[in-house]
Amino acid sequence: MASLRFLTFLSPLLLITLSMVDNTSRTEARRILETTLPMVPELPKPELPEMPPLPKVELPTIPKPELPELPKPEVPKLPELPSFPHFPELPKTTLPTIPALPKDIKPPQSTTSP
Repeated sequence: MASLRFLTFLSPLLLITLSMVDNTSRTEARRILETTLPMVPELPKPELPEMPPLPKVELPTIPKPELPELPKPEVPKLPELPSFPHFPELPKTTLPTIPALPKDIKPPQSTTSP
C-alpha cells in the first residue's frame, strides 16, 4: 500500500511542474516573436570575372586503315542422307464403347430393421 501513497503524493507535484514548464515555453515563444532584429546592411553580390575564350583546337585527321580482302571460305558439300525405309501403315486402334446408362435409375434403399 506504500506505492499508492507515493503516487498520490507525486501526482500533484508532477502536474504543477508540467504546468510551469508549459507556461515558460509560451512566454519565451512570445518574446522571440515580439523582438525586432537590427537591420543588417545588404552585402554586394560578388561578381566573377569573365573567362577568356578558349582556343580552338583542331584534331588531326587519321586515315582509315585499309583491310585486306579475306578469301571466302569453302564449305564442303554434305553427303546426301539415305532415304528412310517405308513402314507399312498400322491399323488404328478403336476404343470399346461404353453402354449408356438408363435415365430412370433409383437409388438403392437401405434395409434396416427396427
